[in-house]
Amino acid sequence: MDKQEIPHIVQTNNGGKELRVTNIDTQKKQPITACLMNAAFISALGSSYLYGYNLSVVNAPAMFIKSMYNRTWMERYGQPASTETVTLLWSSTVSIFAIGGLLGTLCVSSMVKALGRKGTLLLNNCFAVIAAVLLSLGETAGSFEMLLVGRLIMGVDSGIALCALPMYLGEISPRNIRGSIGQFNSILICLGVFTGQVLGLPQLLGQESKWPFLFAFLAVPALIQLCVLPFFPESPRYLLMERRDEAAAEKAFQRFLGKKDVSKELEEVYAEGHAQSNLQVVSVPQLIRNPAVRWQLITVIITMACYQLCGLNAIWYYTNGILAEAGFAGNIIPYITLSTGAVETLAAIVSGLVIERIGRRPLLIFGFSTMAVCFGFLTVFLNLQDRVSWFPYLSYVCILAVISPWLGFNEQMPMHIGMLCMGALVLGGWLTLAFKVNVSLSPHMYVTTHVCHHTCMSHTCMSHLNNNLPRVG
Repeated sequence: MDKQEIPHIVQTNNGGKELRVTNIDTQKKQPITACLMNAAFISALGSSYLYGYNLSVVNAPAMFIKSMYNRTWMERYGQPASTETVTLLWSSTVSIFAIGGLLGTLCVSSMVKALGRKGTLLLNNCFAVIAAVLLSLGETAGSFEMLLVGRLIMGVDSGIALCALPMYLGEISPRNIRGSIGQFNSILICLGVFTGQVLGLPQLLGQESKWPFLFAFLAVPALIQLCVLPFFPESPRYLLMERRDEAAAEKAFQRFLGKKDVSKELEEVYAEGHAQSNLQVVSVPQLIRNPAVRWQLITVIITMACYQLCGLNAIWYYTNGILAEAGFAGNIIPYITLSTGAVETLAAIVSGLVIERIGRRPLLIFGFSTMAVCFGFLTVFLNLQDRVSWFPYLSYVCILAVISPWLGFNEQMPMHIGMLCMGALVLGGWLTLAFKVNVSLSPHMYVTTHVCHHTCMSHTCMSHLNNNLPRVG
């Protein structure tokens, strides 16, 4: 702390005035340490990065996987599978990922309490490695069941990761840069999507003989995290509140913050623990009935449902088909798909840089408003593209404008119920994702449906953000 002398004039008791000098403490801006940056990156690499990669990786080899399903069916039953059977198997392969995410979300609470935030992330890598083995060897073994089970296990991995990672990032980062550090989650999701699109190019692994390597790549980030993350500290809050290990928590704070005096940070955690000890354990029904957090809970669930049901993730699953329906030539579709991932990655990075300066709420309102408007234009362009030759290009511009990352909402909630609220948020996200990837619509009807939904949800979300939430950032 630095002392700064502030001169000011005060009124005396006899009606006169005199000049006084007051010493106040001015806190220097907390620098971002290499330990904090590396811990955030490595923890997100084996977690949210894999989630993003799995959103896009199934798009490029879709035809090859369907061919493998048909060939396996022929070998087993002596006749080719019907179109409906292949479609059912393929849809199950895509959507079972969301079912696994739902299962992972339901079990993460007990894991983070027993193993800690870092311990949960490390154990979670085992699911990724097992899934990589099953998915990459499914064709060799002639078993589409291996692909289904592999996608299910990978969903469990993602469900656990998307709950544990934001908790870890939020608890290791200083308050003044918590939003920027939390953006590692979104940025690595976007990088994962982009990586899946790059490796799925025909010149790389998007070939019939090489598509199993797309899934074998899943083991690489998981093994990197498994080897590197143990060298970084556990969450100081977990060490202090759950393990009651003040010495370890102090060392963790010192490494993450890059300073020796962390008494203020320890006091904040102690104060939070004292407040938490005076509160009863909150169940989900009690959380819903609690008026203090009701609007926050409604807002984050609506926002997550809006993000999921807007159709963004389904674009990653069915990009090639959507762009083909929009009138683009087949030989340029992989590169158009690549540009969508690049734009989302850039948007996530920019959001991370400006979030502390602009704030969370303005970014959310701007993002949802822009998406609603662009979906409206996209509906018009898709329905009129047969009449005007250059409308497909405007459709492509609208698709790029729709792509925007989502922000974390754990700062809107009191810390003692943050885990429960984060679980409810991610659980709602997986439920809506599981619903939408099973709906098979033409791109015209698909986008039209989401325009109506997204416009209504955006206005509802913005109303809650404007009127009911405290200003954070």
